[in-house]
Amino acid sequence: MIGLGVNIDHVATVRQARRTVEPDPVWAAAEAQLGGADCITFHLRKDRRHINDRDARLLRQTVTVKLNMEMSLDEEIVQIALKTRPDQATLVPENRQEITTEGGLDAVAQGQRLAEATRALNDAGIVVSAFVDPEPTQIAASKDAGCQAIEIHTGAYANAWLLHGSQGRAAKVSEALAEIGEGLQAGLDAGLTVHAGHGLTYDNVAPIAAMKGFCEFNIGHSIVSRAIFVGLREAVAQMKRRIQTAAE
Repeated sequence: MIGLGVNIDHVATVRQARRTVEPDPVWAAAEAQLGGADCITFHLRKDRRHINDRDARLLRQTVTVKLNMEMSLDEEIVQIALKTRPDQATLVPENRQEITTEGGLDAVAQGQRLAEATRALNDAGIVVSAFVDPEPTQIAASKDAGCQAIEIHTGAYANAWLLHGSQGRAAKVSEALAEIGEGLQAGLDAGLTVHAGHGLTYDNVAPIAAMKGFCEFNIGHSIVSRAIFVGLREAVAQMKRRIQTAAE
């Protein structure tokens, strides 16, 4: 059965818009778990634009499912991860001006640093996943660096899906799906656990969930958006049902 990781960053983004104490992403994590989340994902950024150190500490104390910390290779953040001890660390690229993560980690160019961080995290008992584009060279480099898992960046597919009425939309969606499928197979052939995420929604998740071999999807924005209307617990449950139905 494919697991659902719920990214709670967007709850913290709403809180930070007013620099106040609500909504609390720690409470959001509890609601997500009650809705059936198999994993809680959070991204502690260098600039602390949404999740902060207090959140990370309390999430570790309260989350009872798998806790996945998205993080850059920055040494300060690595040290926080070593202290926090999430169950999994997903290593991602991070640019200060980006609205959200814009692409996969360059595991080839940053192979040495990736290996150093992975070794330190593994020594602390933390499983390491690299967030990479569905490219065989990036997947092989992640394996070489010691990662146990990868998360395939599905942003190109999500962007193609949004080209409603655009000429060539179907071809672009098909091409992106094929690339994801190739990345999935490359990861499985390398003996890696394969996750996927970025831009997945209630509307576009089914074709990817139907692919055999994925272990987990990490989804945030779409779930938190729906939660405004139906509540977080129900929004998580709806997404989980959508994934499980497609995977059958």
